[in-house]
Amino acid sequence: MTLTTDAAQDLVQELLRAGVSQVDSSVLARGMYSSDASLYRVVPEVVVRPQHVDELHAVHAVSRFSAVPVTMRGAGTSIAGNAVGEGIVVDTRDLKRIIAIDVDARTATVEPGVVHADLQRAAAPHGLRFGPDPSTHSRCTIGGMIGNNACGSRALGYGRTADNVEAATVLFGNGEVGSFDSRSGAAQGATARQLLGLAQGDLAHVRTRFGQFSRQVSGYSFEHLLPENRGRIERFLVGSEGTLATVLEAEVRLVVDDPRRLLLVLGYDTVSEAADAVPHILDAAHGEFGPNSLIACEGMDSRLVALVRSAGKPVPQLPEGQSWLFVEAAGDAADAVIERVKTASSAVDTRFIESSAEAAALWKIREDGAGLAGISLQTPAHSGWEDSAVPPKHLGAWMRDFESLLKEFGLQGYPYGHFGDGCIHCRIDFPFKHGDPSSTGVFRDFMLACAERLAVYGGSLSGEHGDGRVRSELLPFMYDETSLDLFAQAKRICDPQNLLNPGIIIGPQLEGARAGQPGGTGARVNTEDIRPTRPKQTLPWPGLLMAHDAGDYGAAVHRCSGVGRCVAPRTTGVMCPSYLATTQEKDSTRGRARILQEAMDGTLVHGLSDPAVHEALDLCLSCKGCASDCPAGVDMAAYKAEALHQKYDRDAEGLPRRRLRPRSHYVLGRLPVWAKLAAPVAPLANLMMQLTPLAAAAKWVAGIDQRRSVPRFARRTLRRAAQQLSPLDATGSSARPRSATHVPGASRATSATRATGAGQPDVWVWADSFTNHFFPESGLAAIEYLQSQGLDVRLIQKEGCCGLPWISTGQLDQARRRITQAVEVLAPYVSSGVPVIGLEPSCLATLRSDALELSDTEEARIVAAGVLSFAELLTRLEREGRVRLPDLSGVDVVAQPHCHQSAIIGWEPDRMLLESAGATVTKVAGCCGLAGNFGVEKGHYETSVAVAETYLMPAVRDQRQRGGDTVVLADGMSCRIQLDDLADVPAMHLAELLNSRERDARSTRAPL
Repeated sequence: MTLTTDAAQDLVQELLRAGVSQVDSSVLARGMYSSDASLYRVVPEVVVRPQHVDELHAVHAVSRFSAVPVTMRGAGTSIAGNAVGEGIVVDTRDLKRIIAIDVDARTATVEPGVVHADLQRAAAPHGLRFGPDPSTHSRCTIGGMIGNNACGSRALGYGRTADNVEAATVLFGNGEVGSFDSRSGAAQGATARQLLGLAQGDLAHVRTRFGQFSRQVSGYSFEHLLPENRGRIERFLVGSEGTLATVLEAEVRLVVDDPRRLLLVLGYDTVSEAADAVPHILDAAHGEFGPNSLIACEGMDSRLVALVRSAGKPVPQLPEGQSWLFVEAAGDAADAVIERVKTASSAVDTRFIESSAEAAALWKIREDGAGLAGISLQTPAHSGWEDSAVPPKHLGAWMRDFESLLKEFGLQGYPYGHFGDGCIHCRIDFPFKHGDPSSTGVFRDFMLACAERLAVYGGSLSGEHGDGRVRSELLPFMYDETSLDLFAQAKRICDPQNLLNPGIIIGPQLEGARAGQPGGTGARVNTEDIRPTRPKQTLPWPGLLMAHDAGDYGAAVHRCSGVGRCVAPRTTGVMCPSYLATTQEKDSTRGRARILQEAMDGTLVHGLSDPAVHEALDLCLSCKGCASDCPAGVDMAAYKAEALHQKYDRDAEGLPRRRLRPRSHYVLGRLPVWAKLAAPVAPLANLMMQLTPLAAAAKWVAGIDQRRSVPRFARRTLRRAAQQLSPLDATGSSARPRSATHVPGASRATSATRATGAGQPDVWVWADSFTNHFFPESGLAAIEYLQSQGLDVRLIQKEGCCGLPWISTGQLDQARRRITQAVEVLAPYVSSGVPVIGLEPSCLATLRSDALELSDTEEARIVAAGVLSFAELLTRLEREGRVRLPDLSGVDVVAQPHCHQSAIIGWEPDRMLLESAGATVTKVAGCCGLAGNFGVEKGHYETSVAVAETYLMPAVRDQRQRGGDTVVLADGMSCRIQLDDLADVPAMHLAELLNSRERDARSTRAPL
């Protein structure tokens, strides 16, 4: 349905009058909520975000009065298209109260928007957990899990969501509220009586067709209505995908969380052989130790693991093979279970994972399966035939049939998933073509063929994600006419107006449905509204190369498939700091990607200059956290830079044209230029900024928030200060006077030797613009510390700016010129074989990543591969026995890695150095909130502070309370300014910390 503008506004007013507090019909909201994690794009009329459960009653009342459909949505991670709809989309994430945890009864009572991981955190102090744990556990909601009957990796041991719901209060589509708890006797209410009567009328059929194996999730689960199952309406509604009722409150079962889990990895030559082994593994464990002796038995393909390795991320050692089973057990018998499984596995190789860190890393790879699978092939891989399941005894045979079907249709996909439950996940390279709706043919034919073949094994179209738009019309392949008629009757009883997620699972009236044929059930046709067939624009004159996406900006923004790790309410990485601060979809990586996708292929958002694009990107910190934390490799910082470039520096045809930019772009976006001009008079410039009227005027001109301080210029730049630095011998005494600077000649390999005639140094130091003009003490400390170890250290005197401020503000033509100059300066030094280090993490990360997006030259590749961080250099030198670390025993270090360092360079070398020196290290997650020009710009102050308050400020306050020998470590200029502005905390660079402690050690060793 599509409402007229007037009708849409009337709907908004009706919702507001009914008491719904957050109602949004803007282009921005409708564009963001037009997709979930599925193939589908369906634009809603309005998005609401209830703040109280009572507002759900209001939404449904307006829906019934206006005959406008309602689609419920949790975290929006549905991959079947069951969280998108044409009418009212309800985002439940603000209904997040954990009402009670009953430790004795081992239950928790929650509102539908409670995030799974938050429930786990609340239950953990009591030694309890909620059993099912989908791969989206960091952000999926309990209401969403109930809607889909979510399972996850450990359902083998703990059961599906349906097995863990003890009671529920729901609002049916007919307006009746029902509260169901089998512990209180038979279900009450007219709707409940009709549903129970429906099952009672055909008990033999229900007993023989439903609940035949654990992952029979498709359709409605009538087995829960049987008398022997106590007529559990609350469990019958689990997996109904919001088509029958809306959950207002649920009581879920908790289980004991055994802290001792054992993980065994089994290797096989093929995925089919791994599947063949599953029944033997289950029989061996269950036969001797009982049905819940194994918690998990997960399949993983080597090609998905290879993607993680290719991204430069560490992967624990795995046994020989091309396919693996991750088998987990817990409890007193875990050792015996694992040993029995190993004996029965027929694996070509095995490895017991003793390290909890290694186990966590392997489970993370498994959790990222959907995102990794989407980028695993040369062309995009899509959901669709995503989570089919068969009884585990048939898994090997079904796997071979499935692989033969892929081959028959010329498709590729890497199967993985919950092998112990017979459930297979796979993303497939369906040949959709943008602008060609007919390109769905292969997709549809493949889906029909798979559904027909799956029926031979008594399988389920969905094993945990629901039927949604993609599989509902295929239910006649799985169920006979009697079962389909039961579904339709249940729909009529619960939702007679067909307003709850209409077209999903089934309609209230059958239309000639026949077993073994698609359609006739009132379900959506699965080729309608597929996003990859929509038209897609290209940028005729892009600023960035988009090297990972063949230069296609549209393909780049479509990397986001909606898996939604960026909307987790907490993070251990960086992504997404603005969402962590605001919890608004528009401030998430996914929300921004959806709007950029709409700008490139939608009808709502008209190009990259559309106001909706500005609103979505405004609070993006360009932190690059998503570049490493998003399993699909989304790089929103790059996409924002390109969008700004197109808006201000290109016309409608993509030709160069300059438009007036915000003032901050001319000042903060060109900060190195102004810093260079101010360098000769830095003391005077700093003095002037202490005069309130002048500072206020300067901030206005620069677009700086008046609550911010103005960064102080260094009295002497690093280049000037280094010229007067005297090297130290190994004992700490002054050695021969010599400049620590040098400029090589033009030739790469011999430039340093030719220029000085004195041979190559041991280390070159690059004076980036920020270290040179604002924090030269970092560079001086690095030089002094390395010299104290007997190394010959010299500073590259020739200027070379990475152009980061120009990149972050989208001034890409100017940025390209600057970064090209920088790589031309640095390439000879890197090629000489002498280590070249950078001190400012953001500048170093720019050389490693953005340089390759702006310059397709051999010099850029040489520099990107060769420049090192200070910690990387020390790690290498320590391994060679050329440096000794000072003793940091007893030092309490709170470290805020720069976001770009976390995302591009990695902070693990820094951590390992600090810990090997004896320090106690607390690594702060998230972002500091300043992020270059972002946090000082007018309009961003509140968000900047809120970001800092997510992790950084609490960590600093906790450290202050601990007392003792404390250090706040922050290598990045942004992080240091933020700490100084908000907490008056002096932060140190790693080089300053090591040098200061080494200097102290030298003074104690010096003779009296």
